[in-house]
Amino acid sequence: MNIYVSNLSFNVQDEDLREFFAEYGEVSSAKVIMDKFTNRSRGFGFVEMPDNAAAQKAIQELDGATVEGRAIKVSEAKPREERSGSGGGGQRRSFSGGGGNRW
Repeated sequence: MNIYVSNLSFNVQDEDLREFFAEYGEVSSAKVIMDKFTNRSRGFGFVEMPDNAAAQKAIQELDGATVEGRAIKVSEAKPREERSGSGGGGQRRSFSGGGGNRW
């Protein structure tokens, strides 16, 4: 199960995140998302746990827990939506072809 963790302190690193969840069962990966320009934490991350029961227990017990003075939010990660650039906007195309100035 893929778990989303937010409101993390900027000091939390991958290994810290892994340790929080390892108490509940096997952690196959733990990743704090970093800003590609500043290389600082973006304050959220993802944890993968192969055992769904252990993952559910971790979510229930860690959601709202205080880590470095911050109440973290823990939930099942939702599948990432594709970013195709179209933005679902067929409306934008309808504005083209209006003709130029006709004076």
